[in-house]
Amino acid sequence: MLHLKTFTFNPFMENTYILYNNSKEAIIFDPGCYENHEKKELDDFISQEKLLVRMLINTHCHIDHVLGNAYVKRKYKVPFLIHKKELPVLKSVFTYASNYGFPAYEEAEPDDFLDENTDLLLGTAIIKMLFVPGHAPGHLVFYHENSKICIAGDTLFQGSIGRTDLPGGDHQTLLNAIKKEMFSLPEDTKIYPGHGPMTTIGYEKEYNPFVGKRAGF
Repeated sequence: MLHLKTFTFNPFMENTYILYNNSKEAIIFDPGCYENHEKKELDDFISQEKLLVRMLINTHCHIDHVLGNAYVKRKYKVPFLIHKKELPVLKSVFTYASNYGFPAYEEAEPDDFLDENTDLLLGTAIIKMLFVPGHAPGHLVFYHENSKICIAGDTLFQGSIGRTDLPGGDHQTLLNAIKKEMFSLPEDTKIYPGHGPMTTIGYEKEYNPFVGKRAGF
């Protein structure tokens, strides 16, 4: 069984997640921690739960999801993984971080690339990777069947979808990918998005105004 802890960091109100198993092995997804008090909140939970962080992963590499990458990689001495198509997105953050109010942003180099055609392991738990581009060119979604957990990044939100007007975005691509990849998951799958509250596949299939039944998609 896997467990999930949610933090909400930075002015973008970005959701950072720690996924961990009963053996206390953990993965940190999308660390948006920038201020010292945010880093401390993350560290305190890891310390209190006695977690052993195994890796750092970005679902995608927009600024609000990568602000804590360098800190986490340095603090926990773990490999940093992204999809290869996100590398240019990651590299571009340094060029505009100050304009967004993050002058102390530190770059972090990925150690390896994730392939959506393979599975991710946390202990003995198999985590499936779904390729859901459209918001970002190499956006990955992470799904654990037994726990009914889906870490969705900025693909599917409660009553919404990720914006597609940023470089590398495409509206129809995102709609198609959600329909093909995410809506193939069981309806009781819990969607943990990059912003806002948790939702479910069943609810979004029915009510989402962009990809739900009522949208006629």
